[in-house]
Amino acid sequence: MADPLLKVTDLKIEATAHPPGEPPQDITIVEGVSFALEKGRVLGLIGESGAGKSTIGLSAMAYGRGGVRITGGQVQVNGRDILKLGTSGLRRLRGAEVTYVAQSAAAAFNPARKIMEQVTEATLAHGRASKREAETRAVALFDKLGLPDPETFGNRYPHQVSGGQLQRAMTALALCPEPELVIFDEPTTALDVTTQIDVLAAIKDAIRDTGVAALYITHDLAVVAQVSDDIMVLQNGHRVEFGATDQIINAPREDYTRALVSVRSIVHEENQPGDDPVLQASHVTARYKGTKFDVLHDINVALDAGQTLAVVGESGSGKSTLARVITGLLPPSKGQITFAGRRLSSDLAGRSREDLRELQMIYQMADVAMNPRQTVGTIIGRPLEFYFGHRGAEKRRRVIELLDKIEMGAGYIDRYPAELSGGQKQRVCIARALAAEPRLIICDEVTSALDPLVADGILKLLLNLQKAENVAYLFITHDLATVRAIADSIAVMYQGRVVRYGTKSQVLAPPYDDYTDLLLSSVPEMKLGWLEEVIAHRKMESAGH
Repeated sequence: MADPLLKVTDLKIEATAHPPGEPPQDITIVEGVSFALEKGRVLGLIGESGAGKSTIGLSAMAYGRGGVRITGGQVQVNGRDILKLGTSGLRRLRGAEVTYVAQSAAAAFNPARKIMEQVTEATLAHGRASKREAETRAVALFDKLGLPDPETFGNRYPHQVSGGQLQRAMTALALCPEPELVIFDEPTTALDVTTQIDVLAAIKDAIRDTGVAALYITHDLAVVAQVSDDIMVLQNGHRVEFGATDQIINAPREDYTRALVSVRSIVHEENQPGDDPVLQASHVTARYKGTKFDVLHDINVALDAGQTLAVVGESGSGKSTLARVITGLLPPSKGQITFAGRRLSSDLAGRSREDLRELQMIYQMADVAMNPRQTVGTIIGRPLEFYFGHRGAEKRRRVIELLDKIEMGAGYIDRYPAELSGGQKQRVCIARALAAEPRLIICDEVTSALDPLVADGILKLLLNLQKAENVAYLFITHDLATVRAIADSIAVMYQGRVVRYGTKSQVLAPPYDDYTDLLLSSVPEMKLGWLEEVIAHRKMESAGH
């Protein structure tokens, strides 16, 4: 075994928590983690939120984010303990020897500066190349990463390129100084599956061609299986399992790893549509106020009571816009929405209290969907007061019933959102929607911000509640694994149009239109070599056309 480029020994990382109404407390978030990484190899760090993945990854730069402190152990890069470097030594390390690719390139780039200026900044600041050499390197990386017009791509501003292109530009930024180690922190999590394929392939090719070592942080085991040589599984700040990618995927030893590998094992038998839909969108066309262009074109979909319609497609396809029309937030320019046999007012202000009660919504980001100053009991209790006039003991009894339904229990009634995990917050949002006793709930990407194991629990909960309450779901998502798990019928949207529509068995059976085929083939599979198979298939398709 060669000498490791990165060697982490008995790492301990702490932070200070500030519980409401209590004095500050020191908490340990990483305990006794050790591993080594050789030059030219990729180590995947996986686990759910709070496992310590990003915290451990950033320790390779001797960096603690948000008040996190490295309080024990060693972090050696090329044989020297970087935790003992002073400020000037760390400045020489970061951005030169070790670089970082963040989850959201859109937040990481300065919108007021051109891309080339930002991609070459660290290279020039560290004296790793002259300006001309740095720009030549950047153009070569743009080309290697499959960016359009590599010679002129750097002249654009961040807002002038797509999210997938900006994520690849950030990879170019990290590789431009010719570092020895790159930390990839969830670099494709915010991307559509179709865009994710291109970015993953570009990252993998760039790592191979430059010979750089990499830490690849993610909660998606199918993704990390495509780029990593080895995988370290983390849970609650501890190392659970470490091994070659093939062993972790095909022969995991630990229960937690086996749970990660088998996630999304839900099997939902589809129900056949009936003749009396609870929701029907008929010839709906819409545009945003003040614009001349339609964003929805002649949409026709229907949904029965107790069933789930999944609306799928990449960002910008019109999924959430359709939800805005159904909820009355965006009046259609043509067509109508029929709900429970009555035509809904196209404008929210024209809808009755009964209309509002029977059509509820659960949002993607539970964090911003709840008032942080209100307790769980208050949040769930508001619809009970508004729609049914419940007060006092009656309201509290009903809140506890709802907490039992979402499998949390009465112990959470006086907690605040900050005291809940991501999955618990989303369950509270589900309970709030159920409090109105709706006939239809619109679920807008409700699991996309959650870890696979937590998301799996939310999907099972939603299916169980659907059976018990006979509620219909309009489920907006770009995750085809979720669709397979929960849908009865599917509408595939592309550029504001429904391009494929029918029962799950009809939509997911060939022959496919080109776009549906692209979507289905882009869902990462938990097998080695899958990425190469997909890329090879696409090249053959392109050559055929």
